[in-house]
Amino acid sequence: MQAVNDFLLLIDSYIGSHLWFVLLLLGTGIFFTIYLKFPQIRYFRYAIRIVQGKFDKDDDEGDTSHFQALTTALSGTVGTGNIAGVAFAVHLGGPAALFWMLVTAMFGMTTKFVEVTLSHKYREKVQDGTIAGGPMYFMQKRLNIKTPGGKTIKTGYWIAGIFALATVLSSFGTGSLPQINSISNSLFATFGIPHMITGLVLAILLGFVIIGGIKRIAMVTSRLVPAMALIYFLGAISVILFNYQNIWPSLQAVVGDVFTGSSATGGFLGASIAFAFNRGVNRGLFSNEAGQGSAPIAHAAAKAHEPVSEGLVALLEPFIDTIIICSLTGFVLLSSGVWKDKVDNRFQVADLQVVNTIAVSDQTDEGRRQLAQHLNGAEQLPLFDGTLTVKDGRVSSPVRFIHARSLAENVRVKQGAQPYNGSLEVVDGNLIIKDGEQSLLERIKAQFSHKGSNQIVIEGRSLIHSAPLTAIAFTKSWLGNFGQYIVSIGLLLFAFSTAISWSYYGDRAITYLWGSKYVLWYHLLYVIGFFIASFVDTTIIWTLSGITIALMTIPNLLGLLILHKEMKTDVGLFWKEYKERFPEDKKVPKD
Repeated sequence: MQAVNDFLLLIDSYIGSHLWFVLLLLGTGIFFTIYLKFPQIRYFRYAIRIVQGKFDKDDDEGDTSHFQALTTALSGTVGTGNIAGVAFAVHLGGPAALFWMLVTAMFGMTTKFVEVTLSHKYREKVQDGTIAGGPMYFMQKRLNIKTPGGKTIKTGYWIAGIFALATVLSSFGTGSLPQINSISNSLFATFGIPHMITGLVLAILLGFVIIGGIKRIAMVTSRLVPAMALIYFLGAISVILFNYQNIWPSLQAVVGDVFTGSSATGGFLGASIAFAFNRGVNRGLFSNEAGQGSAPIAHAAAKAHEPVSEGLVALLEPFIDTIIICSLTGFVLLSSGVWKDKVDNRFQVADLQVVNTIAVSDQTDEGRRQLAQHLNGAEQLPLFDGTLTVKDGRVSSPVRFIHARSLAENVRVKQGAQPYNGSLEVVDGNLIIKDGEQSLLERIKAQFSHKGSNQIVIEGRSLIHSAPLTAIAFTKSWLGNFGQYIVSIGLLLFAFSTAISWSYYGDRAITYLWGSKYVLWYHLLYVIGFFIASFVDTTIIWTLSGITIALMTIPNLLGLLILHKEMKTDVGLFWKEYKERFPEDKKVPKD
């Protein structure tokens, strides 16, 4: 499995994780922002009016209201990225990464507006009487190639097929398996609930919701999204106000570090301008999914007689998801100061590296420079290769551990709950822990017993990232340790709602590829996979997800760029109708 994962990582390094992919995403947003004259600013107040139903007609066709379509799409984007993704971006790129996340969201608003408009325009009514839409429908109809002789080559069918298949795979890789894995890990760490119990209960709830189709999904998400946003908002505001003296310095760091990079502070070793830009843009796009083509599938079901109106509703998504919710998370991290503090934690082997020296230190400018250069790949420190001797849980060999991009302190090795005595193998700085002595079944049984696992673990003080970092930040307020429960509950609601929405995206993709009669089998497989992923490792699924997301995004963006003139024409027709219906509005945009 490791070999397969390494191969998938190699593929992903050339597409989804490569700089050209980020530039394509951001570049598409910038192009349409200029081409359509900053619609995210000029059209914003009209988007709010349309969500309120001000442009609706009684005979509008569709399965959901504007608000329900918005909340369904939001439930697919507002997820672990808003809690874990922001913390990871700040951990890697410092405060400046938050600035680039917000810039990315501004351009993402335009991208979302365009992709939803075109997908809604080419939606269809399928066999079971429901509405189906998404990028695969405009790809099928509008991306065919005409030869000079007048013959049509149906390239659109192939492009649409690739997109739909990638959507099905991504529904597991993005919406189902990693989400329940994050939920079960969080609830186990906070409340001690066994992973399998969490998976079983939530799988039953998930099945009940998604088998009811888009109307039940919309009904649940229209209640769940506002509730989870309110809980998270109140918790975040309490942290920011509690640390009010750090609000202004945090703002200064976000803006001031943009052109200088983030300097070393505490356990944080600094980040260059390029690194902050890359991390901020990458995490911003991951969070709001602008350009991926997923949200248009939900919006296609909305009741509307005119596609641009639904595109305007979608324009609000990156604003809510990234500019509001991600900003809240970012300022919680910065104002609390935890992003640069080392804390006691259990090390993730994937984030751990062993260097063959004890001379390097993060207490001097030169030491921090050496460590930063090593982490950025400029000047590598000598990596340890061989056997480490461990006595009473302490490593006696002359080495240093780097964990989560920081120099680890007070490193301890345990086997289960006891100090470890023995040796550890290290290959090119990577620790090799052989845990084959305990089978998967034995690990599952250990969840229901008080004996725990007998696996070798490494503990110590270092920086942390992702959801655990956000959880610690939420304790730095009047709420105290209760703040971590808000993160756990928020992660539960965010991730579960993401699983609900992505089941619908996969549902519509299956309908496009093979017809609605196979949707029930897809739902069954989706729920079973959701349950299993609650207690097994999903690393390979995350990697596969990165590839499938890229396979969705690339044809979607190219299709949007090809149809840019059609988009502008449709926008003009919309404002013409709007002026006829609301002649009293004298500030209607002129396009």
